[in-house]
Amino acid sequence: MSGIFTDETRERARAIMARYPAGRERSALLPMLHLVQSEQGYVSPEGMAFCAEMLGITKAQVAAVATFYTMYKRRPAGDWLVSVCTNTMCGVLGGDKAYKAISEHLGVGHDETTEDGKITLEHAECLAACDYAPVMTVNYEFFDQIDAEQALDVVRQLQKDERPQPSRGPRLCTFKEASLQLAGWSDDRQGAVGEGPAGEPTLAGNRLADRFDISVPGFDPNTPISRRDDKGAGSGNTAGPGNTVPPAAPKPASDGKPAGDAPVVQDTQKGSSK
Repeated sequence: MSGIFTDETRERARAIMARYPAGRERSALLPMLHLVQSEQGYVSPEGMAFCAEMLGITKAQVAAVATFYTMYKRRPAGDWLVSVCTNTMCGVLGGDKAYKAISEHLGVGHDETTEDGKITLEHAECLAACDYAPVMTVNYEFFDQIDAEQALDVVRQLQKDERPQPSRGPRLCTFKEASLQLAGWSDDRQGAVGEGPAGEPTLAGNRLADRFDISVPGFDPNTPISRRDDKGAGSGNTAGPGNTVPPAAPKPASDGKPAGDAPVVQDTQKGSSK
C-alpha cells in the first residue's frame, strides 16, 4: 500500500532518518508523519503503513502517535487550516464569537472541510499567544487580536484564492507546504523567512532589558554537561563530568557542640544551649 509514495518522498524519508543516531531511527516518526501529510494533505492508513515500513516498526505504533497529536489530520485537510483559539483567554475576548461567525459563514464545524476542499476549520485549545488574544492561525501563522468581522475578512480572502498577510511571520503557504517545512525542509520562497514584524508584546521584554541594561549571564560553551549515567553512579563520592562532590555533613565536636561556624542558640527559658 505504501507504494503510492514517490521516490522523492522515500528519499526525503531516508534523509529524515539520517538525522538520528543509528538504532534511534524510530525517533524520526514525528517529522516523517509531517512528510506524509505534505504529500497527501493528511495522514492516511497508507501513510501510516509507509512510516512503519521505513522505520521498521508496527502500524499500531505509528497509529498511536498519529492519533495523539492534533497536527496530524486523519481526513483530507483543505489548503487552508483555520484554527481559532477558544481557550479561556481568547474565548472571552472574542474568540468564541469569531469561531461561530466563521463556522456559520462556511457551513462547517470543528475539524470539517468545506465542500470545495479549500478550508478546514477547527477549535484550537490554546495557541500559546495569550498576550495577543484573541488569536487565530491559518496554517499555523498568526492573526492577532481579531474580532469576528476581521476573522471573516481573512476567510473571505482565502475563499477568493488570496493570501492575507499574517500579523507576524511570513506570507501564507498551503497546508501541504507548511507540512513539508515541519518535516524539516526550509521555506524556499524568496525572502519569506525574514518576513513579518515582531509584535509589541514580544518586544516588551527586550525593551525593558535594554532600558535597564539587563543581559543574560555569559555562557561558556565548554562547560561540561553531566550525563545521566554519571549521576548517582557508584556508592562513593565520585563525581562524573560536570558533577560536583557534595560536601560531607559536619560532624559534631567532641564536646557535643556543633562543628564549624554553626551558631550557639541560647534557650532563655531553660538556660541551656542548643
